[in-house]
Amino acid sequence: MDIARSLRAPLKPIPSGVFEMGARQSWFAGDLDSPRRKVKLSAFLMSPTAVTNAEYQRFVRATGYRTVAEQEGWSYVFHLLLPDPDKWPVSPPGLPWWRKVDGACWFSPEGPDTRTATRDEHPVVHIAWFDAIAYCNWAGLHLPSEAQWERAARGGLIRQKFPWGNEMKPGGAFAMNTFQGSFPTINSGDDGWIGTAPVDAYRPNRYGMFNMTGNVWEWVADRFGPLPKAGQRPELDPSGTAEGEARVQRGGSYLCHDSYCDRYHVHSRTRNEPDSSTGNSGFRVAAQFAPLSE
Repeated sequence: MDIARSLRAPLKPIPSGVFEMGARQSWFAGDLDSPRRKVKLSAFLMSPTAVTNAEYQRFVRATGYRTVAEQEGWSYVFHLLLPDPDKWPVSPPGLPWWRKVDGACWFSPEGPDTRTATRDEHPVVHIAWFDAIAYCNWAGLHLPSEAQWERAARGGLIRQKFPWGNEMKPGGAFAMNTFQGSFPTINSGDDGWIGTAPVDAYRPNRYGMFNMTGNVWEWVADRFGPLPKAGQRPELDPSGTAEGEARVQRGGSYLCHDSYCDRYHVHSRTRNEPDSSTGNSGFRVAAQFAPLSE
């Protein structure tokens, strides 16, 4: 089996149809995730999980690819994941919990003395949008559009906050990997994880999608910009705005907390520059719903 076929095989079918995308009202106006609007999508295939460290390693071994973080020699790491945060005092403006760590990259996620050897099934992180595109080009796949991502995350549910419903902790049980405690100084890890969790942690939604909220922000294909105005006729297979450089990320991460960034809903979105990488940025892949050519 060639690479394209082997990487396409685990993808799950997402049915065509009309769904409501976005939120009734934005909690963060700058996210531009409201109002709701109807979208019509053709059927497609979606990876049930984010791309793992093991999968990204296969790509790197086959191609020799070096990520943006490797080329630049550093990436941002959350301070509580560092054994000695004072060693890395440089932070972006207004975000003291992020530290610029020399040598941090996908295979050394907390810096040069760390490895992913015991985290093969965790999502690959420190991935810039350009790095995700490089993987997709090699794999014969593509990043999902923002609409495809949200359609898959909702799992067929209507006007629900999470992939499983409206309760953050259904039945009192944790259903995703986010931040517990007092952000950004104390993470109790009550959900079982301080950093990333395995890509198949927790239960999948009705479409078989794992961890589409929490764990890691996931790049999608679209540029970040205002959503089209809601209309009576559903948009067909929208691909987002044609303007701007920043790209959209979806789903939230292990750092989302209701005191600062409760962007762990199926409609939540943020943005970053396509050459930016952090320790909570990954991706998943998609494909057209059609047989591979012989």
